[in-house]
Amino acid sequence: MAGETIITVVGNLTRDPELRTVSSGSTVVNFTIASSSRQFNRNTNQWEDGDTLFLNCSAWDSGRTSLATNIANSLSKGMTVIAQGRLTQRSYQAQDGTQRTVVELRVDEIGPSLRRATAQVTRQSANSGFVGNQQGGFNQNAGYQQNGGGFNNGGYAGGASNFAAPQQQAPAQDPWNTPDSGSSSFGTFGAPAEFGNDSGEPEF
Repeated sequence: MAGETIITVVGNLTRDPELRTVSSGSTVVNFTIASSSRQFNRNTNQWEDGDTLFLNCSAWDSGRTSLATNIANSLSKGMTVIAQGRLTQRSYQAQDGTQRTVVELRVDEIGPSLRRATAQVTRQSANSGFVGNQQGGFNQNAGYQQNGGGFNNGGYAGGASNFAAPQQQAPAQDPWNTPDSGSSSFGTFGAPAEFGNDSGEPEF
């Protein structure tokens, strides 16, 4: 949407994501990302942590995705994550009756950082979106695999024979599908009558 502020932040989760269901029945997850800047100290010749930004984040399940649920099942306190989303501002009334305003990140995409960690990805089947051949997709042990060939166990396993092109039938009025009445393999194409002249004109 035009006018939205989209940012990408890299940091560590300060707590386990909290999954809950709101009064409308929607599922939301809340968590906080601590992102610290790094700066080089020329006096000590070492990298040092600068100021830390604590950013409150939220994500929601929808009819097409289970983002909130996936976050709660995949991420935990201390993990380094990469998150992209839209900065939003909301107001609420605190317990002491005062009106407060907070800025938070509405997360659209998030995943663990692989700089100092590894991760295994399990693809979920859904009623919408591309799910391959219903038996393929990402397997946490074998990478991308697909029924009938493709990438399997880290290498290409072929499979072109299972994807033969369908046979096509010629149109009913196809002039090139007319049975040959002559003995030549080229039919009668090029004969004098083909050009409207069957006189004694010499052939080419």
